[in-house]
Amino acid sequence: MKPRLLLIVGMILAAIASRLVPHPPNFTPIGAIALLGGACVANKPLAFVIPLAAMFLSDLVLGLGPQTVWVYASFAATVCIGLWIRSRRTPLTIAGGALAGAVLFFVVTNFGVWAAGTLYPKTTAGLAECYGAAIPFFRNMLLADLFHAALLFGCVALAEKRFPRLREPELVAAQ
Repeated sequence: MKPRLLLIVGMILAAIASRLVPHPPNFTPIGAIALLGGACVANKPLAFVIPLAAMFLSDLVLGLGPQTVWVYASFAATVCIGLWIRSRRTPLTIAGGALAGAVLFFVVTNFGVWAAGTLYPKTTAGLAECYGAAIPFFRNMLLADLFHAALLFGCVALAEKRFPRLREPELVAAQ
């Protein structure tokens, strides 16, 4: 395995393990992992497989729920945000990507709770109630995505600076 991919996969495995320890609701690294996968994994199919496999493997321990398809779809879309920031990686675009991923997760998964569930009436007021009830979870997701994105992207940048062999080939060729 290439050293760069090995580094990223190792960081992701460590972050996955953190999903299995006690944590506040929605304060997990998965959103940041999806963003990192899109932004830093050269093999695009693998960029999608990594966060979705991480979710699936940890869900085998934690349990699969009725909203799984909505959750996985939102993380796949976050990989797409990572693909967009791939050639634009700056602290600002990474923070923006983390913010966009958290908002996307909030909108998609809570729409799924409302549309596929029975907890809220199928009215505009029911949808608004569903989103309102989810605001505390959004706060945690946003903070987790920003924190873990800073940590993961920061570790990649530090490793690339310290060990030039870990840089992406197109970045090395441009120097």
